[in-house]
Amino acid sequence: MRYLFIPFLLLVLILWSSCRNDFESEPSTGNLQFSTDTLFLDTVFTNIGSSTYSFKVYNHTNDDFTIPSIALERGKNSNYRLNVDGIPGQSFENIQVLAKDSIFVFVETTTNITDQTADIEFLYTDRVLFDPSGNQQDVDLVTLIKDASFLFPSRDAMTGKPETLLLGLDDENNEIRIEGFFLKDEQLNFTNEKPYVIYGYAAVPSGKTLTIDAGVRVHFHANSGIIVANGGTLAINGELSTDPELLENEVIFEGDRLEPGFSDLPGQWGTIWLTAGSTGHTINHTTIKNATVGILMDSNDGGTDPTLTIKNSQIYNSSNVGLLARTGTILGENLVINNAGQVSLNCSLGGSYNFDHCTFTNYSSIGSGFRELPTVLIDNNLKVNETDVVVADLIEANFSNCIIYGNQELELLFSKIEGTAFNYNFKNCLIRFNDTGDQFNGNSLYDFTNTDLFENVILNEEPEFKTPFKNILNISENSAANGKASTPTMGTDILGVPRNATAPDIGAYESAVFEEGN
Repeated sequence: MRYLFIPFLLLVLILWSSCRNDFESEPSTGNLQFSTDTLFLDTVFTNIGSSTYSFKVYNHTNDDFTIPSIALERGKNSNYRLNVDGIPGQSFENIQVLAKDSIFVFVETTTNITDQTADIEFLYTDRVLFDPSGNQQDVDLVTLIKDASFLFPSRDAMTGKPETLLLGLDDENNEIRIEGFFLKDEQLNFTNEKPYVIYGYAAVPSGKTLTIDAGVRVHFHANSGIIVANGGTLAINGELSTDPELLENEVIFEGDRLEPGFSDLPGQWGTIWLTAGSTGHTINHTTIKNATVGILMDSNDGGTDPTLTIKNSQIYNSSNVGLLARTGTILGENLVINNAGQVSLNCSLGGSYNFDHCTFTNYSSIGSGFRELPTVLIDNNLKVNETDVVVADLIEANFSNCIIYGNQELELLFSKIEGTAFNYNFKNCLIRFNDTGDQFNGNSLYDFTNTDLFENVILNEEPEFKTPFKNILNISENSAANGKASTPTMGTDILGVPRNATAPDIGAYESAVFEEGN
């Protein structure tokens, strides 16, 4: 019995000691330390919830203690929400922090800017107060709230289901629909007074034109985008900006998450879809980033002029394809496409394409980081199911003064089925095509000595991009593209820099001296 009693006594002492540590710790005395003194929740749109942010509260002493009170300074009127050590709320009492330990405080916010100000931006602040009745310490909370014009599908009053757009019928004559809505006449001119946030697909009706003014910012929620219907037109009228950082006159399309962690995240929204029969599209000084497919172009309008003219524009960080055109008719000048999960430029199912002074590259690490497809893919066929393939004439695919490059050995590929036209020409282009395995040896499609197909082409020499993984595709004066473009040439590059009249550079950018650290 004696030997049984001793372990029992030890167990009681251990349990008693544990209970005492849990419930009898002393109050903190202003000796808290924090992972930050100001928590910035970055920028959010009015009435859209922020991401969840956090900071840590440390007890660096050798004793357990209890924080008597944790509360938001604005109290119940605050638009911030807290979660302290796993407990949600706006105020908390007797929160214990063990010796040499810490707790997390998580913070979110949703704010209606019109409740705060008539301005289009408002800096919303509050404080998390620790022991405000005694040894007060605090952490500041700061969020920039932006006003916006919100465009979204209506909802059925009875069912609550959102409005949809009819895309067609499947093989069994079932309707194919997508969540979206047609823009009304008064919504067909996007101005730069405030940003636009789009939920679902905003559709341009037949016979109508969506005009987007210089300096407009368009933000898409997940699975959203723009669709231009048969007979509709998209006119994006961006202009050259004086500030290369602010891009004040550029039109920018991106997702609706404004936090820095989302700034270059691919696949946040759907696409700009130029459907078959849509016509006369013009895009100038525009940046399209973080989409699934930057631009999806179905067919052409059948006219002699390009169905899409795109100039001085950039398409970045597409999770699938930057520009996908099926039987398209496109004129592109000073166009830059970089970083796509599959292909930067896909001229598919034939069509007619003319690109001058463009930079097509792919340094993507999206997904597994390995691409099976090249930067530029040109084909005259499309596999529609396991047994059927449709083909169409590649009337022309002319590339002049273009860079086609990336982080793989073969960045240009053709897919040709006999029986239809397959016409292409590359003049004064810098191309990465390093056939180390000789898999295309003897293939006439890749006969770079054939001047009817490839004239003054530079193979596998370095373009010397500034920071291609970060979508900075300026070239240095040491670039193999420097001074190798054809003359005469267009007046300025994508930044408005005059091109050298006698020795212009290949690609969208004229070369520059890179300063150390910039």
